[in-house]
Amino acid sequence: MSLLRSVARELKNDFVGAATTPLDLYRELRYTAAGVRSGEISPMRPLKTAGLTLGALVAVLTLLFPIYWILISALSGTGGSIHSVDGLRLLPEKPSLQPFIWVIGDLILPSYEIGLGIPFSDSTLVFNTPGFELLDASDYGVESPSGFKKFFWNSLMVAIPTVILGMCLIVPAAYALSRREFIGRRKILFGYVLLTQVGGGLGIALLIGLYTVFVQVGINDNKLALSVYYAATAVPFNTWLLKTYMDGIPVSYEEAAVVDGAPAWRVVVEVILPLSKAGLATVFIFTFLTGWTEFVVAQTLLGTENYTLPVGLFSLVSEYSVPWARFSAFALTFASPIMLVYLFAQRYIEGGLSFGGMEG
Repeated sequence: MSLLRSVARELKNDFVGAATTPLDLYRELRYTAAGVRSGEISPMRPLKTAGLTLGALVAVLTLLFPIYWILISALSGTGGSIHSVDGLRLLPEKPSLQPFIWVIGDLILPSYEIGLGIPFSDSTLVFNTPGFELLDASDYGVESPSGFKKFFWNSLMVAIPTVILGMCLIVPAAYALSRREFIGRRKILFGYVLLTQVGGGLGIALLIGLYTVFVQVGINDNKLALSVYYAATAVPFNTWLLKTYMDGIPVSYEEAAVVDGAPAWRVVVEVILPLSKAGLATVFIFTFLTGWTEFVVAQTLLGTENYTLPVGLFSLVSEYSVPWARFSAFALTFASPIMLVYLFAQRYIEGGLSFGGMEG
């Protein structure tokens, strides 16, 4: 629980920091202007900072331009094209939200029936919660919305078990390889390194064999079986990543907890895991993305009703044409949760990839 409280506290600090950033920037500008007027700060210092900031902003905008281009295509209406014969357009000619409405479809908060038993009686009081229609796609000219909600649910049903199964294997394996000495440890480490380098590529190369095995067992259209495969492919790299991060945590912290009488499980839960939260966040996100974004195996093994978001996006591509506006809106909606998660977890990801740990 201490780990969850720590993560919740960090997220709260991130939200507060984002909300107070404009005020902090205003105060910094006032302080700098006053320092320049009084002569305490050289005029070249704010100019240099402004130049560096402007250069960084130009670089970021350049990197984000492809995403902006996809957004322009999504806002161009139900037709739309990924390019224009008239040259570069930075704004859509006839902007429309219809492609996004087509993606999300009808938004309805359904009504639920709640039954309450009456004490000392066999009767039951039944209440119906109110239902709300938040968005009717037909009001915006959309008669047949996409299957985004079905694809989204299928992706969750694949990604969540992938994370649970993967983390149940990755965390204890990383701790054992980092802190314990046992027979065959070096060989297991070499095996992890080998699978880290060739695991994903080997899985794709053996896709035909994998499909044959799944069909023979009868689990070729099973989301849980696909999650097991994803978790297995995510284990080598993420175990090595988390193990390397745990190597940077001083052993003296564990020794102090043992001297205080803490059992082994409390040492792991209350010492190692809280200190490894950056590595855990990185591994968690990487494992989640394995089940959320993988396309080739999902397209091969799953049937139409169980398509995940990447396969659902590809299904929009026909043999002769692509509905670029709807395709772009679908892609942006699909990618938005990933971008939001990375935005708030960026600090943990960078910390986890630095292999730094703690200094003692």
